[in-house]
Amino acid sequence: MSFTKIRSVIVEDETAAREVLRSYLTKYCPQVEIVGEAQNSREAIPLLHELQPQLVFLDVEMPFGNAFDVLEACSSLAFETIFVTAFSDYSLKALNRSAAYYLLKPISIEELIVAVNKVHQQIMNKELFNRNKVILENFREPKAEKQQVILPTMEGFEIVKMEEIIRLKGNGNFTDLYLTNGNKKMACRFLKHFSEMLPLPFIRVHKSHIVNLNFVKLYNKGGYITLEDGAEVEISPTYKEEFLKNFK
Repeated sequence: MSFTKIRSVIVEDETAAREVLRSYLTKYCPQVEIVGEAQNSREAIPLLHELQPQLVFLDVEMPFGNAFDVLEACSSLAFETIFVTAFSDYSLKALNRSAAYYLLKPISIEELIVAVNKVHQQIMNKELFNRNKVILENFREPKAEKQQVILPTMEGFEIVKMEEIIRLKGNGNFTDLYLTNGNKKMACRFLKHFSEMLPLPFIRVHKSHIVNLNFVKLYNKGGYITLEDGAEVEISPTYKEEFLKNFK
């Protein structure tokens, strides 16, 4: 099968990990052309400016600066990023909020193929979305609740500020988000995705509901809460104790 090659750079400080990724890409991702490699952020920044790749496989933690330092120094460049990271709850939540592509170490061949295929399709269809910009803005904002969320939708992507989300409701394979301006957005993600990714003041109160505590108007002992937009949301016994602990 013939592919239009994606000009790609690997940025990874561990020699063994870099060799494994290169080997996997060469063997299983024929649409990827590796045009350069760097082993730390100090090497990566001038290399990316010189080569101007379409895709960067970027290790999150490296010597001389992390992935966010690289993105900051390369903010004038347009490239897709697939982050490579050891498990970190904080970094995964940050990447999920930005709808970023990422791979956990040790890299799964199947997950690598899926991520590359998605990026390849977007590049070929010119469906480019500047996730890097949102990632950087979130990284600069120390208060998690003031960061932004990129919502994958049926039409593409939308950016929503977390402080504007009143509540989320599971809708089969999708999630409906209700905003302070009265709008409703439908994201192509299960509610569980947001339950794992959103920080306090977001809290799950039911198998189908997540609420922003800042918009809870009153709690009724009958087992429901009323929100600022007038919505009444049931609290299930499973989540009641956790809700009351955080509701002040």
